[in-house]
Amino acid sequence: MVSSKKIIAAIPNVLKTVSISGLENKFQGKVRDVYVVDEKRISITTDRQSAFDKNLGYIPFKGAVLNMLAAFWFDKTKDIVQNHLISVPHPNVLISKNCKNLGIEMIVRGYISGSTNTSIWGSYQQGERIIYGIKFPEGLKKNQKLKTPVITPTTHPLEKDKHDERLTREEILKKKLVTPKIYKQMEDAALSLFEYGTKVAKKAGLILVDTKYEFGLDSKGKLMLIDEVHTPDSSRYWIAKTYQERFKKGLEPENFDKEFLRLWYTKKVDPYNDKLPKMSEELIVALSKRYIAVYERLSGKKFKGLNYPVEKEIKEAIKDYLKNV
Repeated sequence: MVSSKKIIAAIPNVLKTVSISGLENKFQGKVRDVYVVDEKRISITTDRQSAFDKNLGYIPFKGAVLNMLAAFWFDKTKDIVQNHLISVPHPNVLISKNCKNLGIEMIVRGYISGSTNTSIWGSYQQGERIIYGIKFPEGLKKNQKLKTPVITPTTHPLEKDKHDERLTREEILKKKLVTPKIYKQMEDAALSLFEYGTKVAKKAGLILVDTKYEFGLDSKGKLMLIDEVHTPDSSRYWIAKTYQERFKKGLEPENFDKEFLRLWYTKKVDPYNDKLPKMSEELIVALSKRYIAVYERLSGKKFKGLNYPVEKEIKEAIKDYLKNV
């Protein structure tokens, strides 16, 4: 595990963004800087920390961990559904096919939980029983395992200042956001990916609570899994061995993702309406260690860390890749 001392030393040099001279068509998402070159996308996963649709600050090593973990999962799940991955020339960089984003997040939930405005627990607690077009039974408790995983789709606006909004299967088809055939493929892939992710997480002593998948179409119109897979930014994990006991006592499960960041904020302010406080150094270090620990548990590999600053290395790695293709 990377030491607290090394994490603190890296804070002044975190990777905020990368500008590469000679490359145009740059798009900046919540976490990634993306360049489109011919039919390829160069995605640079930065250390930006996003939650509640806002940038909260920067976490050392986060970008490399997310990128390497996504690459791990893309490799492991390519037999379930094809994905956009081509190459990883640097821990922070992923080269992929330039797919057309379908603008829908396929969120799969195995438990009724959550603290965001798109989670199902908030609606259920207020008395709703048909949520995302899905009928939920009476008597469910927060953090309870659902009988079967459910898909709760949302929009996925590419503009940073727009929020995700709830969708139902019927709305997606009625609005013709995708064809019925493509949507069926997305549903089947999402559920199969979740089932596989659940098995891998279990071996690592974790529960995959919920996650989101994004899909796109390649130049031939073939469905591709894109963005990231089963990372602590796109998924929630709990510690398996303490879940049942804590659930019975009505306590929150021990989370092993960035949920404790959300809880840190929701205990202090209304994160969607109030001004958010600055992350403390203690929180930054805890988050960095959490990201690294998730990567090591799930991948079975040790994270060696990087020597900050890394921007120069990233630029060189991308230029070398482009020279040789």
